[in-house]
Amino acid sequence: MTAAIRTEHLTKIYGNRLIAVNDMNLTVPEGAIFGLLGPNGAGKTTTLRLLLGLQRPTAGRAEVFGRPSGPNAVAVRRLIGYLPTHPNLPGNLRPVEYLDLLGKLCRLPREERKPRIASLLRAVGLLGLTDQRIENLSTGETTRLGIAASLVADPPLLIWDEPTAGLDPAARRFTLDLIREMGKSRTVVVATHILGDIDHICDHVGVVHEGQMIFCGPVRDMKRRLRRDDFSLELEGNGDDLRRLADQAGQVEGIAVRIQDERTLTVEVCDGRPRASALAELLQLVEPNHLTLQAVHSGQNETENAYLQLLQEDEAHGFQRFDFQTQRKVVAAEGNPPA
Repeated sequence: MTAAIRTEHLTKIYGNRLIAVNDMNLTVPEGAIFGLLGPNGAGKTTTLRLLLGLQRPTAGRAEVFGRPSGPNAVAVRRLIGYLPTHPNLPGNLRPVEYLDLLGKLCRLPREERKPRIASLLRAVGLLGLTDQRIENLSTGETTRLGIAASLVADPPLLIWDEPTAGLDPAARRFTLDLIREMGKSRTVVVATHILGDIDHICDHVGVVHEGQMIFCGPVRDMKRRLRRDDFSLELEGNGDDLRRLADQAGQVEGIAVRIQDERTLTVEVCDGRPRASALAELLQLVEPNHLTLQAVHSGQNETENAYLQLLQEDEAHGFQRFDFQTQRKVVAAEGNPPA
């Protein structure tokens, strides 16, 4: 599989005090919608800035479509459309003026630039605001303009940092739909701490914790790491009936149950017990206990559970997280004797 992005032992340390990116190995397949997931302060934005060549790494390397990235890699930046968090655009310009300026900087000829700008403004729903100055646009409208700006040069790689931050539900849905559409024709990297965004749009994911990549691969593989295979029953009835059902369900072999709230019973299926047969056996207990089944939720919060499990495992490994053998190989490859 061809890699759109590859990093090897990428490290960024600010002033010998703050380790923002910590020996990161990352691979983004070409054509993927890749979610860079991690809590605030995990190092996602710094990683993106290193890929863009806006900062110089302390150690390690990054490649975009096989080309080294760095401060002087102008050819690499031409391949990337970047959307920062809360884009700070020139407020005195109008959307058409701003996009036209970007097109000129990208050396697009007028006959190509003008139609593309009009098409982009229509695509992001800003045709009716072309006479407004950017400073008068809402947060969602500014983000849409930033999205259009990232597409002016028609790059094969999009890197969007927290594109749904601060958006209302309608604007968020628009942005997620657009990412899904963009992923049909190019590689898209979305940095976010919002797990729901990953579930809706991404097919690959990298989980960053304390500046280090602790998982990188298909979303389905991350979900497979779950220790539990559970589902939940949403029921209507009184609390006594629900508790009686829970007691009876607790006697069913191969499952464990707990009452999540006054209407929901969560069921954990043990290894070796088929989920379908466990569900069928439980459903036979619903009506005799004077309850009404409202919904069955299978795989709820899988991404959240897998993500939290990865963070817990990484913290639990402690000093084992340091790989002495790998570090020796890196030092040897660089021609420096181990200290």
